[in-house]
Amino acid sequence: MSARLLVLHALGRRAHVALLVIAGCALGLRLALLGHWDAYGALQLPLIFETAAAVAVAAATASPFGEPERVAGRWLPHLRVAVTLTLTAAAVGLLATAGLGGHLADGTAGVLRNVTGITGIGLLCAAALGGGLSWTGPTGFLVAALYALYARWHPPGLTTPLLWPARPPHDLGGALCAGLVFAGGLTAATLRGARDRPTDPDAA
Repeated sequence: MSARLLVLHALGRRAHVALLVIAGCALGLRLALLGHWDAYGALQLPLIFETAAAVAVAAATASPFGEPERVAGRWLPHLRVAVTLTLTAAAVGLLATAGLGGHLADGTAGVLRNVTGITGIGLLCAAALGGGLSWTGPTGFLVAALYALYARWHPPGLTTPLLWPARPPHDLGGALCAGLVFAGGLTAATLRGARDRPTDPDAA
C-alpha cells in the first residue's frame, strides 16, 4: 500500500475537511474553557465538542465512488482503517491538547473514552445508514448523555455504563463499553465502509 494511494483515498473521503472540523472543535473547546462554568456546563460543554469531532470522523467514511470502489479496491479495508484511526487519533489529540492548562472536566481520559466511543456509534450508523446519516446515532447519544450528566445531581441518577460520559473518567465499565462500541464501529467501517444509498449512487 503506497503513501500516494493512502493520500488519494483520504482526499476522496474529504479527510482534510474532517481535520479542519476537528481543529475547529478543538479551538472552540479551548475558547469555551476560558469561561467560568457551573458544574453542569463544565461537564456537558466538552461532550458537545467531542461529539462534533466524532461525527466528523464518521462522516469521512462516505465514498464518492460507490459500489465500483468496493469491487475494484483490494486495499480498501487497509485504507479505511488507516484513515479512520488517523482521524480518531487526531480528534483525541487535538481535543486533549485544547484542554491543557484549562479546567477540562474528566481530563484526557474522559476525552479518549468519549471520542472513541461516540466515534464508534457514528461508524456503526455510517455502515447501516450511510455516511450522510452517520450523525444521527452520535446526536441521539449526546442527548441521552447530557441528560445522564444532569441526572448526576438529581437522584436517582443513571448509572449504566452504556451512558459512559456520566461515569467517572477511569470507570472500568464505561471504558469497556466505549471501547467495545469503537471496536465494533471500526470493524464495520473497515470491512464494509459506509452504506451505499440507492437514492444517491455517488455516496456510499
